[in-house]
Amino acid sequence: MSKKQEFKSAMNVMDGIEQPAQVNADAVSKLKAKRPLAMSTTEFVDGIRAGNRTILSKAITMIESALHAHQQKAQEIINACLPHSGKSIRIGITGVPGVGKSTFIEALGLHLTGKDHQVAVLAIDPSSTRSKGSILGDKTRMEQLSVDSRAYIRPSPSAGSLGGVARKTRETIILCEAAGFDVIMVETVGVGQSETTVRSMVDFFLLLMLAGAGDELQGMKRGIMEMADAIIINKADGDNINKARAARIEYKNALHLYPPPESGWIPVVDVCSARTGTGIETTWDYVMDFTEKTKSSGFFEEQRKQQFRQVLTETIDQALKRDFYNRKDISHALARYEKEVLAGNLSPYTAAAMLLTISSEVVR
Repeated sequence: MSKKQEFKSAMNVMDGIEQPAQVNADAVSKLKAKRPLAMSTTEFVDGIRAGNRTILSKAITMIESALHAHQQKAQEIINACLPHSGKSIRIGITGVPGVGKSTFIEALGLHLTGKDHQVAVLAIDPSSTRSKGSILGDKTRMEQLSVDSRAYIRPSPSAGSLGGVARKTRETIILCEAAGFDVIMVETVGVGQSETTVRSMVDFFLLLMLAGAGDELQGMKRGIMEMADAIIINKADGDNINKARAARIEYKNALHLYPPPESGWIPVVDVCSARTGTGIETTWDYVMDFTEKTKSSGFFEEQRKQQFRQVLTETIDQALKRDFYNRKDISHALARYEKEVLAGNLSPYTAAAMLLTISSEVVR
């Protein structure tokens, strides 16, 4: 081999091609342009009223955000959408886990979209108390409804705070109504206080029950029964039909023991099968009958006014509580008094009164 001849080996590192940038500059610029805060309130409201699902979802995300800037923008959007809201029928749906809430909502939703209704489903998923995470699996459980062009499913995490869920869900209802949805279904987490919370934001409250799952009446809380405008026994199919019919009679008899509701509406009890679709149309007929009767009596509008009044007082209570605990002088005094209370040197009632006195003196 000539000295002038270059030695070539497979081990030599060849010059490679120029690697593309890891971040696409065009994509970044587009994402920045689409950031919620980059859009004006007018753009949001126009998009929502035009039925733009992407813009609606962004607005709801801002409602759920804890960022102060997002909250300010969200309130501007809500106030602008408020005059275009209030024209839907709001239905709360609750029931114990395993009763088939998602299957029932999908069956009812598909029935309504088939009748040219625009349906929004606001599903509240329970969050982990440890990780604060939430599965948000309603879109996977409602496969057919989630791809229906006339339906919109929005799962929201409870994040461990029913009060927060109440506020966010009420505000989301306003945006969905402004977007043209005429039926709003709110699904509860099905535990504890959530039923009362959801009842305070809907027109019609529907309780789903199962037959053959033990002593039906013994397992029922009187408060939930009194809140219900309809009790529907689901999974009334196959070998379970006779059990469902027997449970229907028991619930009807139990309802006679309760005083009549202020609405003048006599709560109905019936059976259905969300799997087969039996009883779904009848359930919607109950909702329509309730709406017609309560609107003619004036109860429908009066109930909504009461709900707005409740929102006002709850918002004030939450703001006062937040501002109280966020004050440095209060937090320092609280730490001192807490030690005295735990040591048995000070009554907790006296400590609370002293803290409130500190708060009121500064306000004056």
